Amino acid sequence: MSETEDDNPPEDFILSTSRGPYTTHNGPFFHKVTANGFVHGVRVKKRHCNSRGITHGGMLMAFADGLLGTAVWRETQTVALTVRMNSDFLSSARPGEWLEGTARVTRATRSVAFCEAELYVGSRPVLKATGVFKLMPRHKNIG
Repeated sequence: MSETEDDNPPEDFILSTSRGPYTTHNGPFFHKVTANGFVHGVRVKKRHCNSRGITHGGMLMAFADGLLGTAVWRETQTVALTVRMNSDFLSSARPGEWLEGTARVTRATRSVAFCEAELYVGSRPVLKATGVFKLMPRHKNIG
């Protein structure tokens, strides 16, 4: 797949247009809302890969961080900052593959939220992550 070919998201995914400049630069990303939460996805391109031709770990972690942050926002409606993120790399993705993921909050207090995310290519797990986010209720959402 060339860098200019259609991203061809699966049915029901729509282009995400309200992302920050870093994430927008790394996309395009797509999303859909489901009965159980949300799913984000991206068609892996060569620019997302390392010298071995597989998805760069930093790209996977940035994607997972976005999923975790989305879960926190959807659960708390509060601006939040990543305090810690732990990632387990299980496999990878190659150019042309559809990478998708979701996340959920497992616990939230008045000041922090704990969450977990999974990334997949089809049924193959690619990355699992957990995170802790600092809730910033006095800050306005600038997105």
